[in-house]
Amino acid sequence: ASPPPSSPPSSPLWALPEELLLLICSYLDVQALGRLGQVCRRLRFLSSRDLLWRRIARGCLNSGFTQLGTDLAAGIPVKERVKVSQNWRHGRCRRDMVLKWKCKQVAPFSSTFLMPWMELDGEYLYLSQAENIQAYQLCPDGTGLQRHPQAIFSGHQEDVCRFVLVNSHIVSGGGDGNIVLHKIRGSYSIKFSAHEQEVNCVDFQGGLVVSGSRDRTAKVWSLSAGRVGQCLHTVQTEDRVWSIAISPLLSSFVTGTACCGHTSPLRIWDLESGQLLTCLGTDFHRGAGVLDVFYETPSLLLSCGYDTYIRYWDIRTSTRKCIQEWEEPHDSALYCIRSDKNHMIASGSSYYGVVRLWDKRQTRCLQSFHLSSPTSSPVYCLRFSTTHLYAALASALHVLDFTAP
Repeated sequence: ASPPPSSPPSSPLWALPEELLLLICSYLDVQALGRLGQVCRRLRFLSSRDLLWRRIARGCLNSGFTQLGTDLAAGIPVKERVKVSQNWRHGRCRRDMVLKWKCKQVAPFSSTFLMPWMELDGEYLYLSQAENIQAYQLCPDGTGLQRHPQAIFSGHQEDVCRFVLVNSHIVSGGGDGNIVLHKIRGSYSIKFSAHEQEVNCVDFQGGLVVSGSRDRTAKVWSLSAGRVGQCLHTVQTEDRVWSIAISPLLSSFVTGTACCGHTSPLRIWDLESGQLLTCLGTDFHRGAGVLDVFYETPSLLLSCGYDTYIRYWDIRTSTRKCIQEWEEPHDSALYCIRSDKNHMIASGSSYYGVVRLWDKRQTRCLQSFHLSSPTSSPVYCLRFSTTHLYAALASALHVLDFTAP
């Protein structure tokens, strides 16, 4: 067969301005755009334009676009992201264990459990291991990460429980009751005593830190110049705080608690005054603690925990009932969740390192991956980009590479 011509056949259609050609092509679906790109070089270039694939990508899983159309992965061709999105949907990936460490566990649910946490930031993955947070450089070819950390951030006397990475700063809470602030590029660090017991969770936005503890309090801290480490508010939650998050509007924060009392485990507090604004939900069973919360927008919030459900809240419509919920099919507690802020949710379960992918437009789990066998371990934390998913278990870090197939 002769190769395709380098220019399209002479036709009035191809003489149209590029803007009109793009408008015509915008009505084509994925298959038609792919076939059009095989006709000739000009149409191959035209059919690969991000403008044409943006509409398609917004309906795909984890293509880098939020519900509002914000591009979170600018710089990566949208057409390529759509291709990789099909691998996420169909569960096609390469699995690898990229790091392994000694397990510190001695007894279920004891305070000596090593519960790693992590954050992704461009070319680096930050992972807590015991008292330290280590920065690992991601391999440029997407095959994993460097075996040895590029930097180590210390300061806690006991294990790091959780940490956040915001604006080149790391804020961590530890089992020693302290909060530590590190500047990533530099030797600047601050430590201050925050709670009487473990700091189970922290968040950091707009110069403010919120923290939650086993001591049944949540606190708001200032990190502004001249007021670093000053406690602005102490909230009596009357229950152990497992998760916390500041609203993107910087006006409130949500706490997820152990649900050992008669109050909702999900409550929203005013960031300026520390007063209770509202409770989410009305029908929680005792012990249905909330282990992770995640804001998608100022009004859309995801939660998960011991009662095996992922719940999706829209505080504009109702605070009494969530707008959607998904049940973990094997009746396992859900330790962590993240979403692409559009259609996809990823969750980590409490048994056998099970990671599940969910499509909000469906009621059942889309894909599942078992990362620990035969030894059972929860997925304590997971993070993902448009191409890779990282899952931290009790003694190992696993990666799913969706570009491999």
